[in-house]
Amino acid sequence: MTEKRLNLALRTLFAGGAALGATFMALPAIAQQETEPAMQRVEITGSSIRRLAAQSALPITSLRADDFAKQGLATAQEVLATIPMNQTSTGASQSVGAGTGGRTTADLRGLGGDTTLVLLNGRRLANHPFFADTVDLNIIPVAALDRVEVLRDGASAIYGTDAIGGVVNFITKRSYRGMAATVEAFVPQASGGGDEQRVNVVGGWGDLATDGWNLLAVADYHRQSALRSVDRPFSSTGVRPGRGVSQTSGTPFPANFFAAPLNDDDPGISGNPGFFTGCAPPASVPSTTNQTCRFDFTRYIDNIPLTTQHSFLGRLTRKFGGNHTGSVEYMHSRSINESRVAPPPLAGIGLTMTASGPFYPGAGITPAFPGLAGQDLDISWRPLVTGQRIQEDTSLSDRLLASMEGMIGNWDYSSALSYSVGRARSDFTGGYVIDQRIIDGVASGLLNPFGEQTAAGQTWLQNSLLLGEFLKGKINSSAIDFKASRDIRQMAGGPLGFAIGAEVRHDKATYTVDRALASQASSSGYADALDQRGSRTIRAIFTEFNVPIIKDLEVNLAGRYDYYTDVGGNFNPKVAVRWQMSPRVLLRGSYNEGFRAPTLYDINGPQTVTNTAQPFDDPVLCPGGTPVPGANPSLACDQQQNIREGGNPNVQPETSRTYSAGIVLEPMRNVTASADFWDIRLKDQINAIAEQTLFENYQRYQHLFFYNAAGTRLDYVLSETSNLGEVRTRGVDLSLLWRIPRNQFGNMSLAVDGTYVDKYDYQNERNGPFTENAGRYADERPVFRWRHNATLAWNMAPYTLTLANRYMSGYDDQNNVAPAFEQRVDPYSTWSLAGTYTGNRSMELTLGVKNLFDEDPPYTNQGTTFQQGYDPRYTDPLGRTFYIRATYKF
Repeated sequence: MTEKRLNLALRTLFAGGAALGATFMALPAIAQQETEPAMQRVEITGSSIRRLAAQSALPITSLRADDFAKQGLATAQEVLATIPMNQTSTGASQSVGAGTGGRTTADLRGLGGDTTLVLLNGRRLANHPFFADTVDLNIIPVAALDRVEVLRDGASAIYGTDAIGGVVNFITKRSYRGMAATVEAFVPQASGGGDEQRVNVVGGWGDLATDGWNLLAVADYHRQSALRSVDRPFSSTGVRPGRGVSQTSGTPFPANFFAAPLNDDDPGISGNPGFFTGCAPPASVPSTTNQTCRFDFTRYIDNIPLTTQHSFLGRLTRKFGGNHTGSVEYMHSRSINESRVAPPPLAGIGLTMTASGPFYPGAGITPAFPGLAGQDLDISWRPLVTGQRIQEDTSLSDRLLASMEGMIGNWDYSSALSYSVGRARSDFTGGYVIDQRIIDGVASGLLNPFGEQTAAGQTWLQNSLLLGEFLKGKINSSAIDFKASRDIRQMAGGPLGFAIGAEVRHDKATYTVDRALASQASSSGYADALDQRGSRTIRAIFTEFNVPIIKDLEVNLAGRYDYYTDVGGNFNPKVAVRWQMSPRVLLRGSYNEGFRAPTLYDINGPQTVTNTAQPFDDPVLCPGGTPVPGANPSLACDQQQNIREGGNPNVQPETSRTYSAGIVLEPMRNVTASADFWDIRLKDQINAIAEQTLFENYQRYQHLFFYNAAGTRLDYVLSETSNLGEVRTRGVDLSLLWRIPRNQFGNMSLAVDGTYVDKYDYQNERNGPFTENAGRYADERPVFRWRHNATLAWNMAPYTLTLANRYMSGYDDQNNVAPAFEQRVDPYSTWSLAGTYTGNRSMELTLGVKNLFDEDPPYTNQGTTFQQGYDPRYTDPLGRTFYIRATYKF
């Protein structure tokens, strides 16, 4: 079966079936032809054909490491956040409470991080074990980088799966001599935390051109301290009456209780002995609907978690003869993320108090509550004295790569053997408690859920803390690849380029849950999760033609067949046209098809039960916010409900098609402008239905709601990975580069890159209705209509000044509020200013300020993330931040 599919793919490919090759130019598309070495043959991101640099025609945004370092961009996430087509860079801030293992991802075109392929020097890294869908950007050795290239086009025909939205290629220094040490410090003007420090050392020995060898070694350390939500006014609370928002939990301190009904006419009693004295502000506030308290969990969440990152890269490169170069490279990265969320919510776990206990309301210590007559109480309690729940996520990545490239006859070749391993683990380091001990402590009368603890109760709680590693994941990826290219004949427009290659990769993932530990805490989310494992082998063959029809008109054809042993195979073609119709005008266009296989986690990920990010009414037990008789309002109404997530063995691949058309103009020698229209349609999207969609459409999704046998409690709503419907998006990338001629006042340049999204519609199920997302918050997030990054640079040796602006347009908010409070989120615009001095041959010094005008994030009433008042996925909570960067060269 595999052989038949492969033969069919090859026949289709060589018969000239539609195939799209890498095509499109970088922003300075025409001007680049004037500055690149005339005869340099290079490998270009998005193409398998080595060609003269002057012949490149790719939609690539290239960022030089020197430039983004001067702008104070300290991490790979910050670098990618400056690229307008990157809708969001999910990072450490969004990992708080989300179980992502502290990973950072990119999201080109807003299609999700799993459709953006991340490469290091043109080859794959192991994905992060948790979710296994994308590389964790935290492992990228930023200090070793020479540049970052972002291919703004689908590239499944070149690289295979994961490249539907585009490709991010991190390229390290090729040959480096000397030694340099760099220190950086970032200090926010506002107090509270979030400061950063970085130290790195780069060393290079030997000259590849003259000595025939080069050794490069880079070591880097980066740390950012935590920033609490209460340290910024815009994120300090989830209770904002003036905004119509009350993002609170029905599991507070002091505890709420529910007394079951005595007969069919009795609805039961819900209440809180502390209600009449105002609960326990500011964390607990009186409910506006009954005599209970609500807990403002936002006050106990980190805006930015404590993060520490270490990385090392070493590479030995050697020439063999005049035509061959071999290298051995080793990379190691370690990232530690410590996130803090509210103390554990102990609700619905069988926490029962009887009338014989000393802390029963009215027994003498706890104030009486009207209507109680000795009924057993179902308790909903947060023991604040145990402290915030603290989870430490550690990610490690190692890659060993041996490669060889050069020329054999007229063939350029490149081959590599690699082994990558990604490991991650999660540890309870504080705040989590053993459920059964709390149940026993309340039942025995030792613990007081309504007030201060006795010395014995305090000791009992401290001895009930749950500590240790509860989850670990590992993903291994071994691969061998080979590709070769050459000019096979001369045509009217130039040489006909041809490339062919093959790749074999084996991936294996394991997920191990310490059931003995995790099962003791329902608040862990892994109380009933099971170990999982999966593996697959991927075999691929690909080819590419670059056909110069006539002078200045070329067609690029490419195609790739991938076969996955667990989900089958797929052929992806690509075709592109580039026409230099005049020295000042370039036209280009492309069509390609894409394919993304479900990840090993999509298929085999363990099932977890966690809380929803925002509170919801149980659609059965609390319809419209009113509890049905016998329902516990503290569990059923306006409460963070249980949601079950994880892998699905029935999920199938998603496919896509993309086409684009663009123009590049150079109206005068120093001005280059471009406009590129793109249109993407993705089918059978692999994702989980958003929690908002499930709870707002109960009639449609009621088969996903699971209740206990008595029907008195929602056990969970199921939101496992599945194939949803289509995604349709289109827009235009706009670029302008103005290089002011050198004069007595130095050099100046202005660069503006922007992306306008005209349409972003999606379906939550096959053949279902489309939801509009462009310019509005829909289900999980907004899609920005317009984003741009503008940079004004001035240079007059030995000084350089850079002024940069990052802008995102406003959008209609999530607006799960009363109509009177519905709003539109304001645009977000921040400026940064940096100056660099290079007058000393051994020293380079940069001083700068980020968020120059101290712009707060715009207010949003979104409830998708654990942070409230702003959206951490797109904005920076630090405010004005000063930084210094010093490099000393030995």
